[in-house]
Amino acid sequence: MRKLGLLALILFGYSAYAQGPNLDKDYKAIEDKVIEWRREIHQNPELGNREFKTAEKIAKHLKALGIEVQTGVAHTGVVGILKGDLPGKVVALRADIDALPVTERNDLPYKSNVTSEFMGEKVGVMHACGHDTHTAILMGVAEVMSKNKDKIKGTVKFIFQPAEEGPPPGEEGGALLMVKEGVMDNPKVDAIFGLHINSQTPVNTIKYKSGGTMAAAQSFTIKVMGKQSHGSQPWSGVDPILISAKIIDGLQTIISRETDLTNEAAVITVGKIKSGVRFNIIPESAEMIGTIRTLDYDMKDKLNKRMVEMVSTIAKAYGGEATCEIKDATDITYNNPELVEQMLPTIKRVAGEPNVSIQKAVTGAEDFSYFQREAPGFFFFLGGMTPGNTKSYPHHTPDFLIDDSGLLLGVRTLTEMSLDYLNSDKTPRLDIKPKG
Repeated sequence: MRKLGLLALILFGYSAYAQGPNLDKDYKAIEDKVIEWRREIHQNPELGNREFKTAEKIAKHLKALGIEVQTGVAHTGVVGILKGDLPGKVVALRADIDALPVTERNDLPYKSNVTSEFMGEKVGVMHACGHDTHTAILMGVAEVMSKNKDKIKGTVKFIFQPAEEGPPPGEEGGALLMVKEGVMDNPKVDAIFGLHINSQTPVNTIKYKSGGTMAAAQSFTIKVMGKQSHGSQPWSGVDPILISAKIIDGLQTIISRETDLTNEAAVITVGKIKSGVRFNIIPESAEMIGTIRTLDYDMKDKLNKRMVEMVSTIAKAYGGEATCEIKDATDITYNNPELVEQMLPTIKRVAGEPNVSIQKAVTGAEDFSYFQREAPGFFFFLGGMTPGNTKSYPHHTPDFLIDDSGLLLGVRTLTEMSLDYLNSDKTPRLDIKPKG
């Protein structure tokens, strides 16, 4: 499959590569290494904020390339800084390095058999979202670019980020902590690129969307207070379970009747409800937790406001009280339209125009969004499914599978995007936001 993947890339993109620096020999030389790195990392996954061995492997690789290395960023993150031979702008490239508490269920020769502790329970650990491929791809980009410093006009910052799936409870982590610790400064980043492998998109293809690409994720906690009574005499109490049911129903009308879904998608989901201890007791209280997903800043603000208003009002109408607390998890992964327009010719040149397509927004979330608050960013999706495969398993599942033959396209694309961006005089504005 590797040879077929490489041949397809050459057929679609070789003539285009000749337009800029010809790095074809370097790309060919790196493919087997990238696949080997990916499989080693896949076989030895580590959970968020605990990626000690993964970070050590990355740092050792970058140092061997002569790249300036910072370790211990946001606990276990690694940052590499490569200065080109010519002065210029600063571009950052990001890969996430953490795995998930999922027990792998396939027969790969490099299958993970790692176990760990997660929230007090023993769990299997697996790269069930493809972060192992992201890490290996960026290690490959670093090697190619370190061998071509004479072609770099400016600086490349390689960001290997821990805890994208979220830090353990009670800890800080991920992109937000990296930003807090100054990863986008010294030197200040002018633009940032990132990719995500996709198990349900054919290898050697790329998908993207300008503007809101992945949703802002928020969690909410709703606490309902009623009045306890005997289950045979509901009139003597205030039923918080009934109130909760009415609140859940009301929340869905915010989406179905108050939200302009022709603008962007939005989701309110109650994922858990807890109340009561016995069949014949109407309890005193109930608690619900859930998630909100939005792709537009104005829609996000409106949904938050209406949820707080509606929860309190519905509870009061039925004789109870309720509060709604909303917390941010990730921001909107927002692809700067100017940057997308600037870089699309590069992506189409590298992958071949027929292999690049626009996709709909994704209601999943990515903390890459926090880097995009600090600099214009472009986050795209790389195909990881064997063409013609009738069984493509979703991310975050035990059967998740990626075809290694698509990794080289990721190396080529990030490398060429970086070089083309640094050679360009254009610097997109940061203050472009989704339409409200």
